[in-house]
Amino acid sequence: MSPKRSRLFKTCLVIPLGAVGLLVLITAILDLTNIGLPQHSLTIDHLSELEKARLAEVIHLRKSLGDDVWPGWSQADIPLIVYNEQYVFLVGYPDPPAGWKKVPSMEQRGGTWEIVPADTFEGQPYYRTELTDRDKTPQGFTVLVGDRWVATFMTREYGQVNFYQDFRKNFPPVISDLIPVRLVWAFLMGKSESYIAALEHESFHSLEGMLALNTFNASEEMYSVEANYPYDAMDDPWKQEMNVLVDAAQAATDAEARDLANQFLQLRTERHKGLTTEEIRLEQLREWEEGLAKYAELKIMRQADAKHDYLPIESMAQDKDFKYYKNQQRFWTQQLEQAASVGGLSGDTRFYYSGNAIAVLLDRLMPGWKPRALPGGEYLDDLLQVAVE
Repeated sequence: MSPKRSRLFKTCLVIPLGAVGLLVLITAILDLTNIGLPQHSLTIDHLSELEKARLAEVIHLRKSLGDDVWPGWSQADIPLIVYNEQYVFLVGYPDPPAGWKKVPSMEQRGGTWEIVPADTFEGQPYYRTELTDRDKTPQGFTVLVGDRWVATFMTREYGQVNFYQDFRKNFPPVISDLIPVRLVWAFLMGKSESYIAALEHESFHSLEGMLALNTFNASEEMYSVEANYPYDAMDDPWKQEMNVLVDAAQAATDAEARDLANQFLQLRTERHKGLTTEEIRLEQLREWEEGLAKYAELKIMRQADAKHDYLPIESMAQDKDFKYYKNQQRFWTQQLEQAASVGGLSGDTRFYYSGNAIAVLLDRLMPGWKPRALPGGEYLDDLLQVAVE
């Protein structure tokens, strides 16, 4: 072997060996980040002080800024349910009747509520019932306890445990070991603001159930239609439609916003020619139900960032993951633009974002639209049609 060829051979050999070594090192580091992932909640039979602080902030935020988002939301009496792997907890509801009703089926679930011993929530007793069937949780939505609408979600601690477990179940062990699950959680849900926003979203569903039950139930009864909705066939025209909608929401002038809104509605009318009446109704109902909840969730967080006189409750100071609503304006913009990103949205999630974007545009083009949507039950794109005319 010539000296020249020998040096070339050594160079070619060193590069892949170095890359392999680096890959091994990175793999080892990533694997280490997954060591010791929690397998269960540390606090099981009662709510930790941190969990109680977050729930208190959800209530405080809605009562302080809810009417800035939707008329009457601040005054609405909406208790909260959160659950972990063993217990369901209920706060803000004295002497509740047993269990809860799943909506819209009204299936009765859960047992008798008992006062959590030797503990209180904001100075008042709160309640728990044991979760006897892991497949029949209150989920993340809204339920009826007696005749009262209650917003529901996991505890944040159990949400994190559940996220880790589900994430690793969805990948083969070799791959899941290489994915830094803690970092993925931190990126997606790491800030406590994400948890607070999720409960505000579900609280708005409670308001929808209170004020417009027929429309709310109609949306919830569309799952058989959703199962056959042609999502893939709609991707390209939907993306075109959403690009125009987002541009309209971000237009420099009202005249430009109105013109783009009209273009959006024309594109939607054309796309709807390829759908059945029930599939069109599915879109409109989901934009009403989930789009409005998404709008409320994002706007109340944005208001908390924008209003310098808004003060979170003092006990949130103990939460190292709470950032005092910083950068929520930027997040609001990112979420608005997400409507045009079909690839990252699965199933009916796209209607959450399109509904939010239409609501943002209605704020601009049709002041006073909100009572027509809720409690009125009018579809958002129908209201936008009125606005451009």
